[in-house]
Amino acid sequence: MPAERVTMQKFKDILRLKWACGLSNRQVAASCGVARSTVAETLYRATAAGLSWPLPEELDDTQLETRLYPAAPSPTSPPRAMPEWATVHQELTRKGVTLALLWQEYKAQNPDGNQYSRFCDLYGAWRATLDRCLRQEHRAGEKLFVDYAGQTVPVQDRQTGEIRPAQIFIAVLGASSYTYAGATWTQTLPDWIGSHVRAFAFLGGVPEIIVSNYVDLNITR
Repeated sequence: MPAERVTMQKFKDILRLKWACGLSNRQVAASCGVARSTVAETLYRATAAGLSWPLPEELDDTQLETRLYPAAPSPTSPPRAMPEWATVHQELTRKGVTLALLWQEYKAQNPDGNQYSRFCDLYGAWRATLDRCLRQEHRAGEKLFVDYAGQTVPVQDRQTGEIRPAQIFIAVLGASSYTYAGATWTQTLPDWIGSHVRAFAFLGGVPEIIVSNYVDLNITR
């Protein structure tokens, strides 16, 4: 079911509560008496129209409504195919996937689809409608987040010309984002432990908690 079309006053209330007051989509919906889908749709249209808060003083309600709800294209100009933005958003979390790559795949399936710049603008507008995740608060020295980078770095032997991939270990302090990075040949247990030791030496101390996203059930001991 499509989201309901709101009045311009309610539209302004939604923008004010979301962009000026920082409320979640759920809170905005409850305050304005509309569905969350209506809040998301309204924010999407506002971002796609290039609007921000506060709204320009010279923009009256008629002009505002025209920008938000432009006239439908003529029957001779069918609307361009649109991707599933939720799928695009999820795909971007995969290693090596970029917005340019996803646009190329979209364009291959839809030759008459949007050009890259418009594709990026529409995705950005959709992403702006998402509720922000719970913000984490970190105390200084409390947490150190550790993991291996998703990609390796090629290292060439000067004498033989052989190229070997180096694993990149990264450690980041939660409060300051102070970062240590180091390269090892493997992700085996000795290199894993050695990388921690070097990270602690670099940071000049040991945190209360180490948070690791690294999971390898076949790690070599």
